[in-house]
Amino acid sequence: MAFDAGMVMAVAHELKDELLSSKVEKVQQPEKDEIIILLHKGRETKRLLLSASASSPRIHITKIIKENPLKAPMFCMLLRKHLSGAKLTDIIQPGFERVLKLEFAATDEMGFSGKKYLIIEIMGKYSNIILCDEKERILGACRTVDFTTSQKRQVLPGMQYELPPAQNKLNPLDLNKIQFTKLCEECGISDRESECADKFITSHYLGISTLLAREIVFRSNESRESIYSCFEDVMHSLRSNTVTPTLIRDNEGRPAEYCFTDIKQFGSSAKAEYPKNFSALLESFFEERDKAERRRQREADLLKMLGNTKARLERKLSAQQIELRACSDGRRFKQYGDLIKANIWAIPREAKDAELTDYCSEKLDKVSVPLDSRLTPSQNAQKYYKKYNKLKNAERELAVQIQAAENELKYIESVFDALSRCESESDIDEIRTELAESGFSSKLKKGGKTPKKSSGNICAIEYRTTGGCRILCGRNNIQNDILTTRTADKNDWWFHVKNIPGSHVILFPIGDSEPSPEDFTEAAMIAAVNSKASNGENTAVDYTQIKYIKKPAGAKPGFVTYTKNWTAYVTPNAETAAKLKISK
Repeated sequence: MAFDAGMVMAVAHELKDELLSSKVEKVQQPEKDEIIILLHKGRETKRLLLSASASSPRIHITKIIKENPLKAPMFCMLLRKHLSGAKLTDIIQPGFERVLKLEFAATDEMGFSGKKYLIIEIMGKYSNIILCDEKERILGACRTVDFTTSQKRQVLPGMQYELPPAQNKLNPLDLNKIQFTKLCEECGISDRESECADKFITSHYLGISTLLAREIVFRSNESRESIYSCFEDVMHSLRSNTVTPTLIRDNEGRPAEYCFTDIKQFGSSAKAEYPKNFSALLESFFEERDKAERRRQREADLLKMLGNTKARLERKLSAQQIELRACSDGRRFKQYGDLIKANIWAIPREAKDAELTDYCSEKLDKVSVPLDSRLTPSQNAQKYYKKYNKLKNAERELAVQIQAAENELKYIESVFDALSRCESESDIDEIRTELAESGFSSKLKKGGKTPKKSSGNICAIEYRTTGGCRILCGRNNIQNDILTTRTADKNDWWFHVKNIPGSHVILFPIGDSEPSPEDFTEAAMIAAVNSKASNGENTAVDYTQIKYIKKPAGAKPGFVTYTKNWTAYVTPNAETAAKLKISK
């Protein structure tokens, strides 16, 4: 997954066809390391994205419109000053480097025409966007690099621009069979052994990614002759611009790799897509990946807070259960008090212990009772009764606290489950609002937006059974409450996995007729899919009518009690549930 020199060359060919002779209409900088240039040609305006992000450096045409800061950054203002109204005259890739020079014919503030170069270096964490004049003197950069940052190359205004330090590798566009064979012999790459052939290619040839090197070796029959032939085929496709935009997705549909040539090395473990051009390829890959990354960042504080709360509750619960077991001594203290009262006449003053008769036992057993010699027998009895009453009250209070901690722990587990099934940033925001309303707002990340109070309007997941019945499924506990207590009628059917966190699922009958057994089975299966037991088998799902559901006063969101229920055993099937889902 690298924007290698071959990808730079393929994208440059595409951008030349699309953008040459277009004029700069506007320059924007929505992110600190991202520039958007609006280029106008004929009646069409296209958005050229240049990103120097450490995780996703790239250049391509984009259709995504991002919100810009109220005050433009200094580098953006510099670009507007020098490039506004300029014409894009050429796009140059020096050698086979991961560098593109965008050449503009511009006019300065005095009306004199000249050239300006906007250079993007696509090199991972060292990526940069640099503006130079016609003599390639640096006017400004997205990231300035001084002597404290790098001793090899500095990027500062006023300095002469230099290409990144040479890597002392061969240019693969000038691939030579004799030279390739000689290098193979020197490195021990034989006709029968080519396990290190991909590393040989990346270490000796410039701008080749690990993915491409592996693909070259995979296509060959692992002989030097065949590896060279496959290598030459790939380079020929670049020289002749007969490249193929290729996007690789894993079995879960997530973007995994991209390249300018077909990728076959993954076999059946991945699926290849072929977008119409490289801009569409890169937009699809990075937008989906960045969306997942933004979602991960947005839910990071929630996961941290929930994890800390869960750990605290588990520690608290463990300590309370130990205290509860210690409260069993209370019955022994009551027995001691009773024995002292029954045998008070036989206990001498200042005794440290006494063998007292237990008149409640059949054999009148003798029980040894410890005494405080400083107290009278009556005072010793009162002391034991006080201990008994204290432990009895503690036992009663601990039982309440343990039940409350267990309920809160169940609620935290339900939020974890809802968070694991979030599909968008709005879903995460709803959970954030739910936690704020449940009293967790002080534990959330400081400096974030204040969650808005939830309204009665929800966007639940909607399904339709094969029998035509409508099904609604809550995405989180707030939606679960609204569905169960407000949306559903008393004769509608409610489904939930048994004793496991999951969504509330409501099955709406058609008219006055009762849903068919197939409708009940599909609703139960949907409830199982939208739960923590989505990967299980023979999952127990309780179902009943809404009139038997009750929301206890003061209960956490999503918690209800129910009576007169039935239980269905189903196996969750995400594909079947997806077919029944109504897309919006």
